[in-house]
Amino acid sequence: MLPTSPEYYCVVAVLFFAFWLVRSKQVPALALILTVNLFFYARWGLIYLALVPLAATCDFFLARGMSVRPKGKLRSFLLLLSLVLNIGLIAFCRYVPGYLTAAGILLPLSLSFYAFQALTYTLDVYRGDAKPVASYLAYLSSVTFFPTIVAGPITRVASLAPQWNWKGKVLSSEDGSRALFLIGLGLFKKFLIADYLAANLVNRVFDLPSLYSGGEVLAAVYGYSFQLYYDFSGYSDMAIGSALLLGIRLPANFNLPYLAENLPDFWRRWHISFSNWLRDYLYFALPGPRTKVMPYLNLIITMAIGGLWHGIGWTFFIWGVLHGVGLAFFRLWQALRSGMTGKPAAAKKQTGTLAGRVFARLLTFHFVLLTWIFFRASSVDAALQVLSQIGNAFARQKFAFDNVTPAFLAVLLIAAIAHFAPAKRFESGGVWFSRTPAVLQAAALVLLTVAIQLVSSSGAAPFIYSKF
Repeated sequence: MLPTSPEYYCVVAVLFFAFWLVRSKQVPALALILTVNLFFYARWGLIYLALVPLAATCDFFLARGMSVRPKGKLRSFLLLLSLVLNIGLIAFCRYVPGYLTAAGILLPLSLSFYAFQALTYTLDVYRGDAKPVASYLAYLSSVTFFPTIVAGPITRVASLAPQWNWKGKVLSSEDGSRALFLIGLGLFKKFLIADYLAANLVNRVFDLPSLYSGGEVLAAVYGYSFQLYYDFSGYSDMAIGSALLLGIRLPANFNLPYLAENLPDFWRRWHISFSNWLRDYLYFALPGPRTKVMPYLNLIITMAIGGLWHGIGWTFFIWGVLHGVGLAFFRLWQALRSGMTGKPAAAKKQTGTLAGRVFARLLTFHFVLLTWIFFRASSVDAALQVLSQIGNAFARQKFAFDNVTPAFLAVLLIAAIAHFAPAKRFESGGVWFSRTPAVLQAAALVLLTVAIQLVSSSGAAPFIYSKF
């Protein structure tokens, strides 16, 4: 059940009223949240009612065991069990379904976002960065929280579990309005921008790039960059808004990533919860700087693994390696500039003239754009075909846009303007919405629903990150 379906919001509405009625009693409130969490998993398949609670229970007791044994090999062994359990769960859900289909067992949902959340808990406890959650119900409610099931944000259990203490908590009108604003914004991004761009050019071009001119392929590449952003950030907005209706705050997942002035800045803005996970739990766990080249190699390894997490294939591997090499090159350039060769310096925003900052942003955006071609293409050959079509158009100085409609260009332009507008505009929009009367807020959501019905009568396409 996805947050683009009416059923999702029917369940959220029922949960909202039931939850705020029983919130003063923690055990019933947690039991209600957990029941709804498991209901969402069951909607993907009844097998998840066995997989998820069993894995979560194992992690709960493994973390307890690590806290009892603050040192020693047993503690490391317990962490290893958690790593094997959760990585095995990802592999099982992704690569075993083909063998189970004949037996009538389907695994349509990858549990990678669940597994990453679960690992934040056991790894934090192992490192001493967090204490075990005292309540079994609170832990299960945190690690299985329904808004994050499909595509995050990856929320650390150590920061989510304490929020289940609702003593004296009320939902302010500002938070309630902001939750509705985020949900509406997410629906707008998904239906009216992301799905429209995909259906009206992007999918056709990437399926058969040789049938389109270089200009049309280039337009589709730009379209995909904004489709991916609005699709994924739209889901994150809906997830954050759904959680906020219950008084739960999830971490931000995007911060205008295409305004980044360099690659480290991009990864501080794009899929923030995932990039933080890679940094804190993978990059810092790799071998230290035994040689001058090791920190740069670790960046490449980290991003290559991050690419392979999206899928075992050369396209994702190349995407990850390109970002890793880009990050390593930038760190090296920064270190050379600061005279600290051999140790990557902390990334900082570029300073200088306005023209210099604009150039840096354009360069970063187009490097990211290049890597998205491999991320989206079905194969390396298909990615090279896309690049060949664009290269031939530039070589011949001939661009044809016969299949690029004015409506597609208009939506793409709106997407770009909305993204590159100052962040304060978005914040002020949320504040303005929260201050309007409830009748006007309801009217705005009704108008949005009507617009979605008119533009996307065939329904929503699956979220891009739901397959990861």
